[in-house]
Amino acid sequence: MHITDSIADMLTRIRNAGAASHKTCVIPASRMKQNIADILLEEGYINNVEFIPDETQGVLKITLKYIDKKPVISGLKRISRPGLRVYSSAKDLPRVLGGLGIAIISTNRGVVTDRKARELNTGGEVLAYIW
Repeated sequence: MHITDSIADMLTRIRNAGAASHKTCVIPASRMKQNIADILLEEGYINNVEFIPDETQGVLKITLKYIDKKPVISGLKRISRPGLRVYSSAKDLPRVLGGLGIAIISTNRGVVTDRKARELNTGGEVLAYIW
């Protein structure tokens, strides 16, 4: 099966695993997905990310985080997609829930959160919102 939007697939797998109260979620690996998972780990939305090599591209095993049996990630939304790319300048970077959530931005300095992009004073492609 060929997936057109692998980032949307990753977000959907995490959303479904959280809704089903699964402890882990396994996703086909790529550098972009690894960067997004690392951001989720740094921001405290997940417990662990592990790269498991296999005969093809490898997989990412993401350990989800729960508080009182509810997933920490209450919402994931893909913003920029293959059919409609969404870009934002440094001064127009979005704030998710007034700063309670994060926006993941792909910049020329790597994949960063909206907060970090403001520090770097750089814009880029708005990949997703997490809250």
